[in-house]
Amino acid sequence: MKPYKIGIDLGGTKTEVVILGQDDTEQYRKRVPTQGQNDYKVLLDFLHTFIRDTMQHIPEGDDFSIGIGIPGAIDPETHLVQNANTTCLIGNPLQKDIESLLDRRVGIDNDANCFTFAESLKGNGKDYNLVFGIIMGTGCGGGICIDKHIRKGPNSIAGEWGHFSVDPNGSLCYCGNRGCVETKISGSGVEMAFYNTFKKKLSMQEIVKGYRANDPACTSAFNQFLDDFGRCLGGLLSVLDPDAVVLGGGLSNIDELYTIGTERARGYAFHRHTITPILKNRLGDSAGVLGAAWIGV
Repeated sequence: MKPYKIGIDLGGTKTEVVILGQDDTEQYRKRVPTQGQNDYKVLLDFLHTFIRDTMQHIPEGDDFSIGIGIPGAIDPETHLVQNANTTCLIGNPLQKDIESLLDRRVGIDNDANCFTFAESLKGNGKDYNLVFGIIMGTGCGGGICIDKHIRKGPNSIAGEWGHFSVDPNGSLCYCGNRGCVETKISGSGVEMAFYNTFKKKLSMQEIVKGYRANDPACTSAFNQFLDDFGRCLGGLLSVLDPDAVVLGGGLSNIDELYTIGTERARGYAFHRHTITPILKNRLGDSAGVLGAAWIGV
């Protein structure tokens, strides 16, 4: 086993890195704004520089692995990025390019898979056999972990719950479909829906704050968000019937998801007495960076 592990969580708005020691103790962590979200070459240069800077924190002469979680997946046939909500990644050989620049192997997996793996291994999913992990942030993704192994599927899309179309008349998603789960319950999706309805720009944080202060517009938008969450999650529970669901991402810190949201999910599920626990992550809303470190090579 290599003495150090570097994990990078490449997000649409932020990128985080962690260095773990051989006993998985955290040695270093840093979070910076992502650069080049709309330009692949700029993003690749940013990622390369960020990793190189991080490598300077590894003791000279010690070996290490590198793992990267991305908001997409590597196509198993073409080895190009697919289904990424950082759309400039789509169709590009990210793994080949970053390995060439670093002159070493790098593990890459979907960010939701990294999150799910981390929570299943050492987080709130560790006592369950089949865990569905959900990332709710700028986008919305999911991952399936069975007996501490991530299920990828033959198309590397297992768990891509965020792009299940639930409303054919809904907003157009970057993936080409309308009314995807991501357009309904991600931060960006709720913010867009609020603007389209009330012609006012508010952040998700401001909408939640307004709801708690009984603002009528925010209350309407937030109640819709909770109902959409319940409907989307209820359908998932009916199809997969997981042992546990663990929520991650920035929106996982919204307390109402574990009370009203969970109640609505159980109401929409096929079984009216669903006992599946809906859990907040244990490792923090950036647990995916730990999963990235553990999938490194």
